[in-house]
Order: sequence, then structure tokens, then C-alpha cells
Amino acid sequence: MVDQLIMPAITQIPGLDLDFLSEDPANVATTIQLLIVLTVLSLAPGILILMTSFTRIVIVLSFVRQGLATQSMPPNQVLIGLALFLTFFIMAPIFAEVNEQALTPFLEGELTQEEALEQAAVPMKEFMAQHTREKDLALFMGYAGMDRPESLDDIPLTALIPAFAISELKTAFQIGFLIFVPFLVIDMIVASVLMSMGMMMLPPVMIALPFKILLFVLVDGWYLIVQSLLLSFS
Repeated sequence: MVDQLIMPAITQIPGLDLDFLSEDPANVATTIQLLIVLTVLSLAPGILILMTSFTRIVIVLSFVRQGLATQSMPPNQVLIGLALFLTFFIMAPIFAEVNEQALTPFLEGELTQEEALEQAAVPMKEFMAQHTREKDLALFMGYAGMDRPESLDDIPLTALIPAFAISELKTAFQIGFLIFVPFLVIDMIVASVLMSMGMMMLPPVMIALPFKILLFVLVDGWYLIVQSLLLSFS
């Protein structure tokens, strides 16, 4: 009795059996499905970044901060958080369509897993194809030896996703260049004034920073940047 009181209780921990060599096909299928789900969850951040508007938004916001030359202000957490919420706002109709056409029927048992994935890919492909340059898509289609697609169904995701990604990068850098121009003009003006006054040792960036912030606040810069991003996806 004393030994039973002294001995600690042994907690049973549930195990996970990943037996690929099982003779029961049902067990093997369940194991493979579990691995597929874990793989999709691990790739979720990449899917969010490369298949949505997140890439363009976060790059443009980073260009704004670099143009202002405010170092780490706003912080990375603020920029990424703003980019995420803008992404959810822009992608809300697409996510709603995916939920209506694929997720809800799958949870109700009306679609199989393969059919649900095919239905979910359609709205995402329409969004990406709308913002993908034909030249970028032809690059990957030609490299893979694929024929010119006649419809959206003929475009595989393996070619559409990287084409959409480089199209978004180019668009983001174009917007970033336009953002840099007014800040560059302010830097040049401040540098010219300091040189004309003989103040060679005074850093122009230190003097230009307040003027940049003042100009950005006066024109309501964050409103204009977000408005431009929203219009670019309309």
C-alpha cells in the first residue's frame, strides 16, 4: 500500500503511428492524408505571400519607409501587420468564393478532397491571372514546354504562381520608384542649399528628414499610398 502511494502515476501519452508498410490500405491512405495536411500547413505562409496581394503591399510599404529614411520607423511589426490586414481586405471576395465553392461543400461531405482543391484553385487562379503579365507567364510556360493556353483551366499552378510572383515584384518596384522621386528631390534641394552655404560637414540626411516627414504628413501620405494599392488591385 505504501509502495503504491510512493509510486507516481504514469501518464499515458497517445501515440501517432505512421506505418507506410501496413497491409490495410485504409491506414496507409489516412497516413498519407495526414502528411499532406501537415505539408500544406507548413507551406501556408508561402502560399499567403506568393498567391495573394501581400507581396506588392509589403514591398511598397518598405519603399515608403526607406524613402522617408526613418530607419526602423514604422517598425517591421507594424508594416507586416498593416500588409496582412490590407491583404485580407483585398482578398476577402476571393476567400469568400473559396469558402462557398470549396470549403463549405467539403466540410458537408458534398465534395471529395481532390474536388475541393480543384474548386478552391479556380478563384485563386482568376485573381493571379488578372494581375500576371503575359510575358512572365510565357516565360515559365515556354520553359516547361507547354503549349499556349486557350483558357484559364489550361494554366497550371506550377507556372502561374512564379509568374504572378515576379509580376508582383515588378509592379511593386515601379510603385516604389514613383514613391522615391519626391523624397529624392527633397534630398537634392537640401544638399544644394547646404553646399551653397558652405556647410559641407553637416549631413544632408539629417536636415532633409524633417522636411520629408512634414511633406508626407501634409499630403496625407499613408492615405495616398493605401489608396494607390487598393486601386492597383481593382
